[in-house]
Amino acid sequence: MVSPFLMTKYSCTAFIGIGANLPGLNFLTPRATCIAAIQELLSYGMSIENQSSWYKSAPVPTSAQPWFINGIISVKTSLKAPDLIGILQNIEKKFGRVRTTKNAARTLDLDLIDYANTVLGWGKKNDSDLIIPHPRMHKRSFVLLPLFEIAPNWHHPVLKISIEELIKKLDSNQQILLDNEG
Repeated sequence: MVSPFLMTKYSCTAFIGIGANLPGLNFLTPRATCIAAIQELLSYGMSIENQSSWYKSAPVPTSAQPWFINGIISVKTSLKAPDLIGILQNIEKKFGRVRTTKNAARTLDLDLIDYANTVLGWGKKNDSDLIIPHPRMHKRSFVLLPLFEIAPNWHHPVLKISIEELIKKLDSNQQILLDNEG
C-alpha cells in the first residue's frame, strides 16, 4: 500500500530503465531479476502502460563486465519524482544491489529516464541531485532503442531533439542486440 504523502493530485507517465548484469538474489538470472523488479513496482500502485523488448548490451563505458540485459517500461504513477526515485533505489537494494563504484556491475539497475517530460536539475554539477530526464540517457543505445520501441514520438525535453535523431547520433561502437531468449 502506498502512503498518501507520496501521492500527487494527478497521474503521470514515467519511463523507467531496467537492467542487470549479475545474478540476483536466489541466483536469478539478470533477466529474471528484471522481470521480478517489474512485478515489485506494481506493488507500489503503478500500472505498466508499455514494456519494450529485452536487449543485451555491452557495458558502457567498455569494461570486462558481463553484458547487461536492458529494457524500458512506461508506467502511470501518482508518485512525485523524488519519491519514485526513492522507491526505485529501495527495490534495487531489496534485489541485492550494493553501490560501490560508478559503473560497477550490478544485480539490478532502475533508472528514472523521464518523468512527465519534466526538466529538473540540468546544469547542476552534483550527481547526487535529481536530474530529469536522465542526464546520460541520450548517449546510451540501451536506453534509446527500447524507448523508441515504446515511445517513437518522444522528444528530449532539454535537447529538443526527437528520439530518432538521438539514435542517429549514438556512438556506433556501442554493442546492443535484441534478446530473443525469453
